[in-house]
Amino acid sequence: MPEYTNDYLLNHKVKIFQPVNGYRASTDAVILSALPEKIRPQDRILDVGSGTGAISLCLAHRLQQYDVQIHGFELQSELVELANLSAQANNFSHFLQYHNVDIRSNKLPEKANSFQHVITNPPYSEADMKSPNPSKSLAHNFAAFNLNNWLQFCLKMLAPFGYLYMINRAEALPQILSSLYGKAGEINIIPLYSKEQQNAKRVLISARKNSKTPAIIKPKFIIHQNYGTYTWQAEQILRHGKTFAVLI
Repeated sequence: MPEYTNDYLLNHKVKIFQPVNGYRASTDAVILSALPEKIRPQDRILDVGSGTGAISLCLAHRLQQYDVQIHGFELQSELVELANLSAQANNFSHFLQYHNVDIRSNKLPEKANSFQHVITNPPYSEADMKSPNPSKSLAHNFAAFNLNNWLQFCLKMLAPFGYLYMINRAEALPQILSSLYGKAGEINIIPLYSKEQQNAKRVLISARKNSKTPAIIKPKFIIHQNYGTYTWQAEQILRHGKTFAVLI
């Protein structure tokens, strides 16, 4: 196991262990965890590319009374080990498990079409300069697998009319919509702005497999005020665990 730090999410409500040198969760993960809705008791949720577990740990905290099952698929075995340690530290292990999985292979611990919800923060680019740290490079850059491949895998794991949630760079929006075209509808797009009067750098997207419902562009979501602190809306998500359903 790599050397790790003991950190917290959601204003110290969730404990997370992360490598000292390697991939570490960002605010993107916590923001994305606030997107899922329409979750019912006994639903199954999959976190694809779960990393240190930030997304699904935040989800587990919010959904621990819902009788759901949450699984994470992650390629890096040392991150899987730390994520499972975090699940244990938060008393989530009975409904949250992480698996060492290469989604490019056919060897999967769970069946296709078996999850009502799939959530993912994919690697952002094939073209970006790679980090000299192997763990960060693997997490941030695609390797023999592009964004379309990634989304097709997510759709494969979803049950009919299940929900997909993701975050990515705004510039990837055309590719994302192309990958979902004809396979998912009810697409909701939330532009994420670091500050007012800047271009959106990220987009949050939810979609429903097999749906034909038209797409909607939701109101913008601003993370920081001009003097650097979080906006009230961002505080509600990042500190208090609120969801987009109650804020937008």
